Amino acid sequence: MTIVYAAPQWQKIRDSITPGGQVAVTTEQHKLAGLTSGEAAQILAEEGPNELPSSGQRGNLRIAIDVMREPMFLLLVACGAIYLLVGDMQEALMLLAFIFFVMGITLYQERKTERALDALRDLSSPRALVIRDGTKKRIAGREVVRGDIIILAEGDRVPADALVLDCTNLSTDESLLTGESVAVRKRPGDASSLPAKPGGDDIPYVFSGSMVVSGQGIARVVAIGQRSAIGRIGIALQGVSGEESLLQKETGRLVRILATVVLGLCAVLIVTYGLTRGAWLEGVLAGLTLAMAIMPNELPVVLTIFLALGAWRLSRTRVLTRRAPVVETLGSATVLCVDKTGTLTQNRMTVTALHADGILCPIGDFRNTPPLEIFHDLVEFSILASQRDPFDPMERAIKEFGEAYLANTEHLHGDWFLEKEYPLSPELLAMSHVWRAPAGADYVIAAKGAPEAVADLCHFNEGQQAEMMNAVTRMSNDGLRVLGVARSSFQEKGLPGEQHDFTFEFLGLVGMADPVRPTVAPALADCYRAGIRMMMITGDYPGTAGSIARQIGLRELDQVITGPELDLMNETELRERIKTVNVFARVVPEQKLRLVQALKANGEIVAMTGDGVNDAPALKAAHIGIAMGGRGTDVAREASDLVLLDDDFASIVRAVKTGRRIFDNLKKAMAYLLAIHVPIAGMSLIPVFFNWPLLFMPIHIAFLHLIIDPACSIVYEVEPAEAAAMDRPPRDSNEPLFSRNVLLLSTLQGVGVLMVLLAVFGICLDRGQGEYEARTLAFMTLIIANLGLMMTNRSWSATMGTILKTPNSAQWWVTGGAVAFLAVVLNVPITREVFRFGAVHPLDVAISLSAGVLSIVWFEIFKGYLNRQTR
Repeated sequence: MTIVYAAPQWQKIRDSITPGGQVAVTTEQHKLAGLTSGEAAQILAEEGPNELPSSGQRGNLRIAIDVMREPMFLLLVACGAIYLLVGDMQEALMLLAFIFFVMGITLYQERKTERALDALRDLSSPRALVIRDGTKKRIAGREVVRGDIIILAEGDRVPADALVLDCTNLSTDESLLTGESVAVRKRPGDASSLPAKPGGDDIPYVFSGSMVVSGQGIARVVAIGQRSAIGRIGIALQGVSGEESLLQKETGRLVRILATVVLGLCAVLIVTYGLTRGAWLEGVLAGLTLAMAIMPNELPVVLTIFLALGAWRLSRTRVLTRRAPVVETLGSATVLCVDKTGTLTQNRMTVTALHADGILCPIGDFRNTPPLEIFHDLVEFSILASQRDPFDPMERAIKEFGEAYLANTEHLHGDWFLEKEYPLSPELLAMSHVWRAPAGADYVIAAKGAPEAVADLCHFNEGQQAEMMNAVTRMSNDGLRVLGVARSSFQEKGLPGEQHDFTFEFLGLVGMADPVRPTVAPALADCYRAGIRMMMITGDYPGTAGSIARQIGLRELDQVITGPELDLMNETELRERIKTVNVFARVVPEQKLRLVQALKANGEIVAMTGDGVNDAPALKAAHIGIAMGGRGTDVAREASDLVLLDDDFASIVRAVKTGRRIFDNLKKAMAYLLAIHVPIAGMSLIPVFFNWPLLFMPIHIAFLHLIIDPACSIVYEVEPAEAAAMDRPPRDSNEPLFSRNVLLLSTLQGVGVLMVLLAVFGICLDRGQGEYEARTLAFMTLIIANLGLMMTNRSWSATMGTILKTPNSAQWWVTGGAVAFLAVVLNVPITREVFRFGAVHPLDVAISLSAGVLSIVWFEIFKGYLNRQTR
């Protein structure tokens, strides 16, 4: 049995909120006026923000310590220590300078990632509706302070422990605190109410972290953060537990394999060097250099940066990523299951038709041709059945239309008092408001809701039901959302517990249209071009759903499945029917879970939108759960992977495109990393077996990493999406980042550069040029080839001419920095000596430039060949 509390203070404060958000507060209501901004700021400064300790943020010192634990850093330190042991102070100091330089670059990249994560944490912070300065305001949950007046409604997460001042049907789920899944009801309290613990009915307190599952209320905050019940028992709410994605597992596995290979090759190199040359310390140095050359320590760093900054970039397109692994899933989505209201439409309803006494009246410019007077009662009671300051778009449309249509008539009742509300329930999709006039003795009851529910309240016979449904079908076929309206009166003392206890008179139907968002049709066309199917799932009638589907260009509209039909299907039949049906009408939120499970059983990668409390299971079950940021509940948002801050379907399509761009660019970055490590590793190992001088020393590897690190983590991260990103089908969700094609082409690119380097280095030595001159020519060739690899891997389809026309400012910064630094090293005698380079001549530059370009020409020819084959 549900106990309904009368809520005079709640009604006063809610009714006193004007459409502009201002609260008109009388002397008696001063206690509900809330804090002023100055008072709130002072309390916030004294007591701190409303949050629990978080381990998610890292300061500069923590980042620096993490950098010092990186294998590359440790290898540089080890090499520097060896140079100190052999007395080569100049080389040791230069390596020390590189160590700090590398650390500076890493710190910059890590701080950029942390700032992106901070921005996401701020966006994903629970929101709270408070009254400040007599005005209703939506603020971040962390800004709530003790003494704030908070307004709670169904689906809200309670931001802090608070004393309930007034409520209607207020129940909360405190399972996070008590472990009991049954919701508990609340009652109003006052200053004399004793502090209480979570759990149990009729306690006048709500607790931080609990969820409002029904009703509404006003409460005053009494404890925040660590002082709240959830804080005292040490439960951390903020942040989502880390989850290793498929990409992270794949990257970690590759790093472990390569680390094993590195240790084996280093041991072979040290032993070979020591036995053939008798210089064991130099052999150890050569082994460490080889380890620096092969160890792909950038892989996990690049993955973290791409996912974090990818999530941040999505947030700038009004899409909040709550779980980073979903960034990699976006590009493989095959089906988008989308709610109609607010996502495909503008969620800005307008009254467009009225039906009463068998007359259907389309509403055009009613100020020039107003509807007949027979519609006055219908409009009057549709207003009375709505909130006085409505948040719901349909109620807002009714109020705006009614106040204009009934202006200067006796049908507007701003002075009536709301005595009781009978809310919507899953069993009866209708609500009733009980009113009393200032001087009246009788109650006046206004009801509105789904036409079937209102017909049930009016106890229609079969003939009346059929007549009403004919009108409903006619209106819904025109794309209208239809509500039934009824009235009643009551004279006895003591209101009944159920709406059915009143005797209702049916007044008619109100038809409303929600305009389609102008961005939806182009976005849907992009979906179809990208091989992504869209399904519309709505609670509206089939006619309304069909009308919207036609407007947006949805395909295969000849079949529609309704919620009742869905209930009659077994799982096998549903899996078969869902392959060809794209419109689901009269669907309740609980049925979305069945649809998701059926699609997943068919091998689809499913993205599902939702906004209500009951949508949470479907959102959690989908591969990509998408909650509404504007009209969604906290329950839906917390069960989701993405949150649409503007509730717009086009944002989903932009997110898919961004997801494809991120995965493509991540693949390019990894391919470049593998390719460039092949020649570096080869030139660290092969000269030993040919009894050549070593090409690389630790300082050379450190120099190369000044180019490699920003190239893979900055150049490719900012690379725009390729033109064909949305012109291909979704990628296979099981497609590995390091597929056979990627590994093969990357290795071939690296081998191509290695062959050119061996030729340049070997020919120089064979011609009798000194070690320094040969190293200079080979190193310049490697730098040019490295920059060439960086550029050519920006696209595996476009050739260099097209790539250079595509803007990427980071590429030119990296290229310019590398060339400038190399010029300094080659032309300043001190640095040239440290790097053990020889003097450079114009012919050397020409040879290196030609050889470096030659090393990547074959890949450009290969791309051109592939383009011709695909035409």
